[in-house]
Amino acid sequence: MDVRVGDILVMKKDHPCGCHEFDVLRVGMDFKIRCRKCDREVMVPRRKAEKNIKKIVRKEGETNARKAQ
Repeated sequence: MDVRVGDILVMKKDHPCGCHEFDVLRVGMDFKIRCRKCDREVMVPRRKAEKNIKKIVRKEGETNARKAQ
């Protein structure tokens, strides 16, 4: 799964504050994500996060470098 820093993840399950959207702060073996409503930061193992992702939202104007070549 192609997740990048700066993406917005829409998750299947919501955060305890009620929000489904998270900003990606760090990518690696773990994802560091921040809730868009309450600004809590959470480290989640990559496998668990990828299973829970419903949709990935990228910033407008950002292109995939692999497709451009």
